[in-house]
Amino acid sequence: MVDKRTITEYPIEELLARRWSPRAFSDRRVEPEKLLSLLEAARWAPSCFNEQPWSFLVVTKEDAPAYDRLLKCLVEANRRWAVSAPVLMLSVARLHFARNNKPNRYAFHDVGLAVGTLLVQATAMGLYVHQMAGFDRAQAREVFEIPETHKPVAAIALGYLGDPAQLPEDLRDRELQARERKPLSGFVYGGGWEKPLGLPGVHPEIA
Repeated sequence: MVDKRTITEYPIEELLARRWSPRAFSDRRVEPEKLLSLLEAARWAPSCFNEQPWSFLVVTKEDAPAYDRLLKCLVEANRRWAVSAPVLMLSVARLHFARNNKPNRYAFHDVGLAVGTLLVQATAMGLYVHQMAGFDRAQAREVFEIPETHKPVAAIALGYLGDPAQLPEDLRDRELQARERKPLSGFVYGGGWEKPLGLPGVHPEIA
């Protein structure tokens, strides 16, 4: 099993250090109770005005026709590896507030928060998630009858970790690469745009 636990500049929660997005998934079935726990975690994410603008379309390989419909919505580059995942999902955002029908400019932010809590719960349960931007939104809307009041956000592959050897060579190499992130100084500012945060006792090149 690939262990891609990251080395962080500062201490973080172990679950966050262990989370990563694989392409190789085991054919092991995801237990229904675990799947429901993931969705329960998403349910309790924060949202603007507690609107909870997220929805999730969830298909498993046990429902082969629905699984095939969602798989065919993915671009070919994602379909190559996502076909091994026992669960596929779509995250969907409701575009207007239910309370007054005004546009909800925070909807995508809040859907991201819900998926973020799902990711943490998945990691705690030994499951892995890979989100995908590469899918046909119009096709997904049509085949799953998603109303115009909502918009598909991301496709999601979910399951237990598989063996990188099952992947094509180009994907296998990517699977084994070390995880990388920008340094904090690349996106954290203080007192003005691109000005160092300058916390007391912290080296200015870091913060």
